[in-house]
Amino acid sequence: MGKQLKLSKIMVCIKGGGDIASGVVWRLHQCGFRVFITEIDQPMAVRRNVAFCEAVYDGNAVVEGIEASRISRADDVDKIWEQGKIPVLVDHDCEAGSILKPDVIIDAILAKKNIGTTINDAPLVIALGPGFKAGDDAHFVVETNRGHNLGHLLLNGSAEPNTGIPGSVRGITSERVLRAPADGRWKSLMDIGDMVIKGDLVGSVTETPVKAQIGGILRGIIRPGINVKTGLKIGDIDPRGRKDYCNTISEKALAVGGGVLEGILRFYGN
Repeated sequence: MGKQLKLSKIMVCIKGGGDIASGVVWRLHQCGFRVFITEIDQPMAVRRNVAFCEAVYDGNAVVEGIEASRISRADDVDKIWEQGKIPVLVDHDCEAGSILKPDVIIDAILAKKNIGTTINDAPLVIALGPGFKAGDDAHFVVETNRGHNLGHLLLNGSAEPNTGIPGSVRGITSERVLRAPADGRWKSLMDIGDMVIKGDLVGSVTETPVKAQIGGILRGIIRPGINVKTGLKIGDIDPRGRKDYCNTISEKALAVGGGVLEGILRFYGN
C-alpha cells in the first residue's frame, strides 16, 4: 500500500483530543509514532482525567503517565516531541495538516458525521465511527460502537450507525449519562471521582437542576462554566463505583486505538 517507513518517522495528526481520541494517541505514542493533536478552542470532554484536550485549558495534561503540552504554532511540534510529550494545537480547521504534511490523519472528533475530512487530506486517512465510508471519505474506518465489532478496521463500508443509546455498563444505558436539561451555563456541584446516589444534585444549567438517575461514581463531567445546549452529554456515572476507572483509559478507547494501529501498519508496514 504505502511506502515502508520506520515507525519513529511516521507523523500522525489526530483531530480531536477527547477520551477516545486520547486512548488512540496514548497507544500510538507508546508504539513510537510522532503524534500531534488538533483541537477546538473550547473542548467539551466529559472524561477529562483521561483527555489530552485538557491541555487547551491548562497548558498541559497527563494521561496514564504520558504528558501533552499546548503549543501556539504548528512549527513547535518538534520541540515537544523532543521532550517526549504530545503537542496539542488549537486548530479548528486542521490547517497544520497542510503545514506539517503528516503521513496519517485520524478523524477522532466523533461528531457522528463527517464535518470536513477527505480521503485526500493525507497519504493515509483513518476515521473513527459513523459518518464515514471507507474508500470514499477515508481509507479506513474503525468501528466505535460497543459490542462484537468494537475496534474492527473497515476497509470498505461504514461503521454502525449512531443509536443514540450509550453502551451498557452493568445493564444500565441511558440512565448513566447526564445531559443538559436546557440551554445555558453549566455549574457543577461535584467533581470527577465523587460518589453519588440516585437523586443527588450534581449541578445545574442556569437554574435547571441536574440530578443523578443512578448511584455510582462520577467517571466524567465537563468543565464548569461552559455554555451548553439542551441534550448535550455533560456527565457520566459509572455504576461499578471504581475510582481507578476515572483516571485510566477505557477498554473502548484502547480497542479503537488497536484498530487505528492495525490500519497504519497495514498501510506502511511490510
